[in-house]
Amino acid sequence: MAMKNLVYGVDAKPPFPIMVLAGIQHVLTLFGATTLVPLIFGPAMGMTTAQIGFFISCVYFAMGVATLIQTHPRLGSGLPIVQGSSFSFIPPIMTVIAAFEAGGPSVIMQNVAGGLIVGGLALSFIGYSRIVGVIRKVITPVVIGPTIMAIGFSLAPTAIQFNAANYWPISLLVVGCIFAFSLVSRQKYVKIFAILMSILLAYFLCVIGSLTGFFQEGHAAYVNLASVAEAPWFRFTGLMPWGPPKFSVVAIGAMLAGFFAVMIESIGDYHSCSYAAGLPDPDAATISRGIGAEGANCALAGLFGAIATTSYTENIGLIGLTGVASRWVVRTGAVVLIILSMIGKLGALIATIPSPVIGGAYIALFGIIGALGIQVLMRADMGSQRNVLIVGFAFLMALGLPGWVEGQQEAFFAFGIAGQVIWALLKTPMAVAGICAAFWDSLIPGTRKERGLE
Repeated sequence: MAMKNLVYGVDAKPPFPIMVLAGIQHVLTLFGATTLVPLIFGPAMGMTTAQIGFFISCVYFAMGVATLIQTHPRLGSGLPIVQGSSFSFIPPIMTVIAAFEAGGPSVIMQNVAGGLIVGGLALSFIGYSRIVGVIRKVITPVVIGPTIMAIGFSLAPTAIQFNAANYWPISLLVVGCIFAFSLVSRQKYVKIFAILMSILLAYFLCVIGSLTGFFQEGHAAYVNLASVAEAPWFRFTGLMPWGPPKFSVVAIGAMLAGFFAVMIESIGDYHSCSYAAGLPDPDAATISRGIGAEGANCALAGLFGAIATTSYTENIGLIGLTGVASRWVVRTGAVVLIILSMIGKLGALIATIPSPVIGGAYIALFGIIGALGIQVLMRADMGSQRNVLIVGFAFLMALGLPGWVEGQQEAFFAFGIAGQVIWALLKTPMAVAGICAAFWDSLIPGTRKERGLE
């Protein structure tokens, strides 16, 4: 986007009413995806509806703080980038949930917090020390593509078996609405809020069905609003709300794959955001501060009882659509998120969204994530037999190896801490894809053009 098309540049401070309204629009844009991530983990951990509501409040608070840090020119990249829940951490955290489910939600969240703190501090060091520049040289589109594909496509069971299949009519309604609003509609704001509008429409139908008796208690689409009435209007989530962090080797090992993916994802987003904001390509110092802030934000999210955070591509698209690139607008959105985290009834209301509604949104979102991996591969020469073989091998191993590794836990754990870390990594599809692709892409000769570096 050229600078002449910008309404407000990065350093511009719009009038207060515009700043608030534009900030709220950023919140609405990230709202759907950021809320969906805790809605995956809550039921998987066995949380009650009230606990899920509190968990969502923790996530909003952490994302608001993370956005304020990332938009600071000295602490973070200084770019107008919104931070939200990371989809890259869904497979690793599912590994942690499976390993510690006997302890219940609090124990799982304590181990998640420990993994986020250790991994976050490590990523922060890689960023602020500028080591990230060296790592970037081995991260080619041939490596990034299968890694992102594995994130999206490995989540198919979460989308379909555990959510959408609970009641297909509602799930398919959500999918149909997302397609209609995002691809058929010519209204730009309908496109921006396609997922949010689709979820709201389906949720409204579920509420009506529940109140009229069409959906009985126990039905997948039934909405029980009792927990909303019981939730407090105001609450502060605080530090370590689930208890002190636990530093488990399995949790830390599993999280490594997530941090690897977040680093790749965010470097791409810094370039996209700079372009949308009419700025030159980010220099090494900007990228280093940005990655350093990503790590620090993930560690803070662990302390705030939330989940990992990353930059949001949807909000970069919003800058391109509106021409408002002011970091003050994004910071206002961050403050709105922090205020929302303190409204207890809001989190409780969101937690009542039935699983078929969530499943429909997952089908669209996870499919898009997987397809984005294919899009990244287009930068490399996919007419090359070398690349086809590497990508095919990496993706097949990502889909097949984790299931086998899961059943070999005792054999891996017999090798002590190293075995536990390797087990946690190989049980995570995107880690397998990234490791396999990086190994062969570095070993087998290929031109820069072939590897997508030009």
